[in-house]
Amino acid sequence: MGFRMRAVATALLVSCAVPVAAGAQATPPRGPDEGKGPFTKLVIRGVNVIDGSGGTVQGPRDIVIQGNRITEIRSAGTPGLPMQPNRPPRDFDHEIDATGMWVMPGLVDEHVHAEQGGTPLTYAYKLWLAHGVTTVRGVNLTGNAAAVRDKAASEANTIVAPRIINYQRPGAGWSGGSPNTPEKAREWVRWASVNGVDGVKFAGTGVDQDKRILAAMIDEAKKLGLGTTMHHSPPVYPEVNAVETGRMGLGTVTHFYGHFESILKSGRTHPFPDDYNYADEQSRWRHVAKVIDYTFEPGSPQWWAYLNEQKANGVTFGPTMSVYEAGRDLMRARTQEWHRTYAMPSIWKFWEPNRENHGSFYYDWTTADEVSWKRFIHRYMQLINDYKSIGGRVAGGTDAGFIYSLYGFAAIRELELMQEAGFTAHEAINAYTRQAARTLMEPKGITDPEFGMVRVGQIADLVIAPENPLANFKTLYGTGTGRLNDATGKLERVGGVRWTVRNGVVYDAKALLADVAKMVQTQKDAGGCAGVDLDWSAAGPCGGTGPTTPPIPTPTPTATPVQVPGPPGPAGPVGPQGPKGDKGDAPNVRITCDLSGDGRSISCTITAVPPGDGAKLKSAVRVQNTSRTVTRSGTGAVKVKFKAAKRLRKTQKLVVTVSSGTAEKRFTVRVGKTAKGALVAKTK
Repeated sequence: MGFRMRAVATALLVSCAVPVAAGAQATPPRGPDEGKGPFTKLVIRGVNVIDGSGGTVQGPRDIVIQGNRITEIRSAGTPGLPMQPNRPPRDFDHEIDATGMWVMPGLVDEHVHAEQGGTPLTYAYKLWLAHGVTTVRGVNLTGNAAAVRDKAASEANTIVAPRIINYQRPGAGWSGGSPNTPEKAREWVRWASVNGVDGVKFAGTGVDQDKRILAAMIDEAKKLGLGTTMHHSPPVYPEVNAVETGRMGLGTVTHFYGHFESILKSGRTHPFPDDYNYADEQSRWRHVAKVIDYTFEPGSPQWWAYLNEQKANGVTFGPTMSVYEAGRDLMRARTQEWHRTYAMPSIWKFWEPNRENHGSFYYDWTTADEVSWKRFIHRYMQLINDYKSIGGRVAGGTDAGFIYSLYGFAAIRELELMQEAGFTAHEAINAYTRQAARTLMEPKGITDPEFGMVRVGQIADLVIAPENPLANFKTLYGTGTGRLNDATGKLERVGGVRWTVRNGVVYDAKALLADVAKMVQTQKDAGGCAGVDLDWSAAGPCGGTGPTTPPIPTPTPTATPVQVPGPPGPAGPVGPQGPKGDKGDAPNVRITCDLSGDGRSISCTITAVPPGDGAKLKSAVRVQNTSRTVTRSGTGAVKVKFKAAKRLRKTQKLVVTVSSGTAEKRFTVRVGKTAKGALVAKTK
């Protein structure tokens, strides 16, 4: 059987064996007006061919497709001269007049997820296809059962979707318990290999944080023809870094994690401040960029030794630079023009700063943070380009769906960033097509994939665009790009993919984008914008009047410190004894707050200093960024206990307001720490 028939048969068998979990959202079937074909014979006329090899353009050409496979690429004439009319073949059942347009292989994205913000799979599928992404490696895309289901349906052309390569996390979909020993880890890999899983995605934050389990899984995956890719999260650095997993046989190092830890001048990780907490995502992203201050420099022997060893081990680098753009320019990422029309309100809410959603960590992102990230990304780009320059494989990928990075649009931005890193336009396309296809198929023993190029015998996965992408990648964005029309003096929007051919089916890219815009509007009409701050989120799908100026702050009265009487001085001259003065009403206070073992109860003790002076205290305590407050009063000391609505972190901060008479002060206290200070008299 050919590649497609083998893939369809295998996927259908597996999809029958793996039931879809109850409640899993089914991808709607391909409608009669969604795509045309495959055809007995399809001819694409008069195109300039970018074949994906990294070589030169050839054109004009006529491309003949029978079923889902390219069977001929014929000369259509000579550049600069009129093409001959009625060129063969004439026995076609569908013809596309693409005269003067450009064709290149469908993009192969080595790193995707879907369903962020509760968006349906079909939303991501259509945005990918509208931007020419015809193959995705889900790491993971969705749960295993749903991924297997859609993988089979995509190959059968019964849904609108790219080709799906299904990677899952260790233990996913398995009823055998946690794979928390090397043997159980191998057992899960064996189960995965016969249940529709194409490869394993490691992150180093679960059972794969154990070097023995990680090595066992990589080894078993290689034996069984499964691929491997790893996001080297900081918790795994004491165990392994990228060069060490490369020695184990890891297939892909995705993102920047693990690279720089392999070339540190000393230690296994760079220094972090004492209050660093990996679970606090803003702290994590803020400090990760500082690693380059502790590594060997570009061009050093250690730099080249690392790159050469990774090349020798056959490791692919998957940069995914586009998803980290907000780190170096948050405003640019938030205000991209396509968000208003193509970002669903639910994914916009997912992106906006909050402490719960992964990647939504810009609570207080500063200029200094962006400067740090600009330096870091520049160094990262040097690393990626140098690896490419010595023949190491770099594969295109995005990790879109997080941090204001939208499916499909992010793929085009990734091409631009590769060019910024030093790739030529041809090299960027080669990385995002041919090299990515090889990365996905080589674990299966297929060294010459049947997709990823425009060649006779290849599966018909193609991008057809009216503008030359080699001259300007921006012309591939679904929203196109601006160009001045000198004849009219007006700026015009040009470009966008015109057609995407996936597995022999021709999709109108503009129609796919119109479908996505309808999904967005439907969610808005159903109340999807409820709770969105229309001032702060004016660039998003819910609109608004635009950002306003910050409010004028209310002046804070100048505080007058009240001095607490000190110890009595030496006796003065003999004289009449005066009356004893009243005690001051503004004592010093000491505050400690402790968290219970289950993380749900807090106990704070507020004590007047010095103790026993009889000061009457009133204390109000609440968790920072919440409104629920517990108030208690006492003489000399006060204890406040309350239970939180959800489990609190050990680094949780509390707001404690203490008053005594006319004096008051608000303290911010971290759990397990002590705060001290004097109350301040209120001015009249």
